[in-house]
Amino acid sequence: MDKKLPIIFAYLKELFPSPETELRYSTPFQFVVAVMLSAQATDVQVNKTTDKLFKNIKNPENLLAMWFADFERSINSINYYHSKAKHIRETAKIIQNLECRMQNEKTKTYKNWIPDTVGELMKLPWVWIKTAKLIAHVLYDKPFIAVDTHIHRVSNRLGLVKTNAPEKTSELLEKRIPDSYKDLAHHALVLFGRYYCKAQKPMCQTCKLKKICNYYNTIVIASVAKQSKK
Repeated sequence: MDKKLPIIFAYLKELFPSPETELRYSTPFQFVVAVMLSAQATDVQVNKTTDKLFKNIKNPENLLAMWFADFERSINSINYYHSKAKHIRETAKIIQNLECRMQNEKTKTYKNWIPDTVGELMKLPWVWIKTAKLIAHVLYDKPFIAVDTHIHRVSNRLGLVKTNAPEKTSELLEKRIPDSYKDLAHHALVLFGRYYCKAQKPMCQTCKLKKICNYYNTIVIASVAKQSKK
C-alpha cells in the first residue's frame, strides 16, 4: 500500500467526516435522473432544476406520465437538455419494463428496479462507465471510484497516479486504494478537489498534504522561487 494513503485519508476524514453526493434526491430513480443531468453540468445547476422537478417525479411512471415537451422544458437550463430529456425518458421506459419483468418473476434484487452492476447500468442510455460506477457506489455501496475532473486532478497532483485519462485514473485507484478507504474515497476526493485542491488557485498554503504533494513540491515551490528572483 502506498505510504501516502493513510496520511491522505486521515486528512480527508478530518475535512469531510461523512462525505456524500451533493446531488439532492429522495428515491433511487431520482438519483439516476440527477446523475444523467449532471453530465457537463454542475451539481448546483442540477439541484436548482431537480428541486422543482422531483416534487412530481419520484419514479419512472411519474416521468412517463408527463408530456415530453413539458419534461424537456423543465430541464432546459441544463446543458444538452434536449438529448438528456430523450435519454432519460428512454431510461424510464427500460426501468419500468424491468420492474414489470421482475414482478412477473417474483424477484426483487434491485432498489426500485435500478440495476446494480456496471455492465447492466451501462445498457441504459446516456450512462457511461463513470456514471455507472457512481450509481452503483451510491445506491449499492459498491467499491468503485467514479473519477470526474476533480478526482483526476487531485490524484495526479498528490502522485497517487500519473495518467492523462480519468478512466485510467479510476482503474488505478481501484487497484491501489484498499477497500477500507473506498467508502470515503470517491466523495471525499470530489469534495476536496471542488473546495480545496481547485483547478485554479488551489489552497496549497493551508493544506496539510503539501509535504507529500507532488504538485506543491514541484509546480508551486518552483513558481514561488521564480517570483522571488524577479
